[in-house]
Amino acid sequence: MTDPAALTVTIVDGYVDEPAHFGVPPYISTYPRYVAGALVDAGVPHESITYHTIDGLREENRRWQAVEEADLTVYVGGMTVPGNYVGGTPAEPDEVRRIAWTADGTTILGGPVRFGVGDENEGASEPERDDLDFDFLAGADIEAAVFDLVENGLEGFEPRYRTMAESSRWAREGAFIVEQHPNHPEYLICEIETGRGCAYRCSFCTEPLYGDASFREPNAIISEVDALSDHGVAHFRLGRQADILAYGGDGEAPNPDALRKLYGGIREVAPDLETLHLDNMNPITVVKWPEKAREGIRIIAEHNTPGDTAAFGVESADPAVQSDNNLNVTADEAFEAVRIVNEEGGFRPGEGPNDAPTVGTDAARGLPKLLPGINFVHGLKGETAETFEHNKRFLQRILDEGLMIRRVNIRQVMAFPGTEMDETGAEIAQDHSELFQQYKREVREEIDNPMLQRVAPPGTVLEDVHLEYHQDGKTFGRQLGTYPLLVGIPGERPLGKTIDVAITDHGYRSVTGVPHPLDLNAASMDELQALPGIGSQTAGNIIVGRPYDAPPAIEGVDFEAFTTIGRESPR
Repeated sequence: MTDPAALTVTIVDGYVDEPAHFGVPPYISTYPRYVAGALVDAGVPHESITYHTIDGLREENRRWQAVEEADLTVYVGGMTVPGNYVGGTPAEPDEVRRIAWTADGTTILGGPVRFGVGDENEGASEPERDDLDFDFLAGADIEAAVFDLVENGLEGFEPRYRTMAESSRWAREGAFIVEQHPNHPEYLICEIETGRGCAYRCSFCTEPLYGDASFREPNAIISEVDALSDHGVAHFRLGRQADILAYGGDGEAPNPDALRKLYGGIREVAPDLETLHLDNMNPITVVKWPEKAREGIRIIAEHNTPGDTAAFGVESADPAVQSDNNLNVTADEAFEAVRIVNEEGGFRPGEGPNDAPTVGTDAARGLPKLLPGINFVHGLKGETAETFEHNKRFLQRILDEGLMIRRVNIRQVMAFPGTEMDETGAEIAQDHSELFQQYKREVREEIDNPMLQRVAPPGTVLEDVHLEYHQDGKTFGRQLGTYPLLVGIPGERPLGKTIDVAITDHGYRSVTGVPHPLDLNAASMDELQALPGIGSQTAGNIIVGRPYDAPPAIEGVDFEAFTTIGRESPR
């Protein structure tokens, strides 16, 4: 038998994206943390556990030595919903195979990769199950498999799901591994599991493969946040659940008391947290139990940080698609849920909850506390050309009624083994590919842009924007949180820094901004031209007229919203 105390273990994070779980940087998912906790619980010393992201392996070839020399290499990853990512690039199948080929010791992979692997991480595809040349594939929970594998001297295990007691223990004991993440501590957000599984059975979704909804106790989650906070984490998202409103209940009806205990407890153990967001909220819960749902949403908006988004899995506004795919909310019901979240969470910092929703020039200058997001999936059974029209009419109704949604996520289905869509496959999505692309452009132009102007009008201040990359003479960055806005700032600024930004203009899914406040006596030509109402000639005149003791009087330009007067001129 192999002595756990003598083992060296390398965990490789290939990133995950599931319907109710996210782990692409700047996020770290629960998987590597729980695996680390399971290893410690099995007797492996903390100092014998090494963690690398797939991007870390790509960037420095020497890091592959940790894979080669480890007694046990654990790979976690898998994408069951497709996406576009800024902070990291998920592992491709050939890269995962290279991990197995490089390792001299025992290898095991797990996470959502167990549901299937495609040639690429994209929609309109039919992934298939594949062990990718590893010694073991965890057919259930990777953390339970790793614990049992170590307990059994690396000789094998029986697939099983972890118990609630194990998850609570491993979540806290594995918190230390975040310190090995390349984004730690400033630009790292921890995905927190409140529960998993789902009460509903939508045809395409992998979440029901975890069974009916089950939840962790509030004290267990609070203890995990406390441990992560002790290891330098200040950003958290309650994203690992199908429906945050159903937390602590029967999986369907809201439980405001459980939410109050959870959110209040998190704020108590991490009083200096910088981000507290969520992900999924089921719109059917909002409309079936409106009063309890309103109470739960008020609790969330009281304790969260601004810019939070409750993703609604509407999936389709077409009644035929809803019926054929076991979707549980109609377009009218989803619209009502959007209205309720706006009324309870659509206020901004400095405003009162009774003011919600606030839009226009009288609104405060921050993002709303909590808004819904809309998810649509295409290529489902029963989809026709009319499906796209149903979806556009639904979104247009929200816009016309003066309500707000934070974002619209449009994707094509991935048909995984074990789901009902496995029988249908990706044929419908592939047949409608051209129509899908046209519809997506129309939504971006006709819905996303005017909605973004409503949610974040010019002058809205985004605090603590992390600068990530340069492109076309601009610096792009995002806040940490759920579905953060991508902000383009004139000029190439040092990366890795954090600045406050005032929004000046809007694209389809991104915004332009300038550092806030912008020093009128030091601002560049490009920064001045980015201000609303200022063209190149006016910007040139402003520069020529420096220094200023007060902003110049220029008709149509609101200097107060964007600028300050520095004490010294650059001349």
